[in-house]
Amino acid sequence: MSGTKTVFIDAIDPHPRALEEAASLIASGGLVIIPTETVYGIAANFFDPAAVRKLYKIKKRPADKPFSVLVSGITQAEHLASEVPLRAYKLISRFWPGPLTLVLKGAGGGTIGVRMPDHRVALALLEYAGVPVACPSANLSGDKPPVKCKEALFDFDGLVEMAVDSGPCRIGRESSVVDFSGGEARVLRESALSETEIMLALKNKIVLFVCTGNSCRSVMAEAFLKKLLQEKKHDGVDVLSAGISAVAGGATQATRDVLAEEGMDVFGHKARRLTAGMIKAADIILPMERLHEEKILDMEPEAKNRVFLLKEFAGIGEGTADIFDPIGGNLDLYKKTFSQIKEAVVKVEGLI
Repeated sequence: MSGTKTVFIDAIDPHPRALEEAASLIASGGLVIIPTETVYGIAANFFDPAAVRKLYKIKKRPADKPFSVLVSGITQAEHLASEVPLRAYKLISRFWPGPLTLVLKGAGGGTIGVRMPDHRVALALLEYAGVPVACPSANLSGDKPPVKCKEALFDFDGLVEMAVDSGPCRIGRESSVVDFSGGEARVLRESALSETEIMLALKNKIVLFVCTGNSCRSVMAEAFLKKLLQEKKHDGVDVLSAGISAVAGGATQATRDVLAEEGMDVFGHKARRLTAGMIKAADIILPMERLHEEKILDMEPEAKNRVFLLKEFAGIGEGTADIFDPIGGNLDLYKKTFSQIKEAVVKVEGLI
């Protein structure tokens, strides 16, 4: 009979009650095996010294070898670090959430490794717990990291309060690690991401489209520019989108329908809320409306020379410079909106 309570939480549609139970255990100092997209880990409240000490003990890990920390977003990472270099924001914008750990100077001295996982259950647990978590892989130090919950329980059954099973890990390899604590980027571990991918991302120009909810206009612009860049074999550019007041969700059905007519699939799009980190990372920021531009500059005044209304940057002067929100409108309105975006983005591709 198992000494650790195991609960199954669907990776696609996690049940809130199960999430709350596991998150409560983490927040109160318990140890919980959790899934991520890379490997299974053991989560402990980073701010609870007793929980972290217990984690060291059951992992049989040397006390001078720090644990990496999972965070729910860029803001949480910024609070844990004394500084986040501008070049680190490029990697954050490109690979977070995802299999990349960044080593930064710690707010309390020393260094700290932080990562935002790309797994719905892991992110939900972090948000419900309300704290960053120390989360090493769920194996004894030196052993192979587990990609299934039952593998994680092999060494830790009865030593942790709960195990969350969400099926096999999608990537099945540990995160790659990049160290910024010395100023320049150094790849310490090449794993889920290659050193080539990481270094290219540092060199690439970032174009960021911004709208309100990141569910229609900026999604259209991102998808269409990516399509153009691929068709023209235009390398060296990463394209992102965000919303100034985005909430959880994806692209609207009308957006998906309009883009599907031109061979673009945004079914897997996840709305992203605009952050100061995204603004810092971007080389060109293209909002849809003046109010978006004002919000961006309120957040980061230093971005003034990198922010342009999409239509203004494209040199389309006819009518208003704003591209208005089609939310609540019919499919024809979405098509008209996309037509404006398409005309502007074609010109943007030729300018970047």
